[in-house]
Amino acid sequence: MEQIAVTAILKPKEGQEENVLHVLQEVLIGSRNEEGNIQYDVHQSIEEPTFVIYEVWKDQQAIETHVNSEHYEKYRQDISSLIESREVYKMKKLD
Repeated sequence: MEQIAVTAILKPKEGQEENVLHVLQEVLIGSRNEEGNIQYDVHQSIEEPTFVIYEVWKDQQAIETHVNSEHYEKYRQDISSLIESREVYKMKKLD
């Protein structure tokens, strides 16, 4: 099975940057501890109020386990009222 990279781009509502950062730091800890996680990094733009999560998972099953985890469900609930938009891209590596 091939690894899957996930990139999520989140744009916080005005004035919610610190709250979004707090929620992202919480989900980062739980996600990095998952068995199928290879990489999980959170980035903050230095030019605009935008956060990017870059994740690498062992396979599709690892992603499914992740999105059904308690910490991910809490993240989705906590983040929903804090962001204007969320775009997610699942990608495979091209050699």
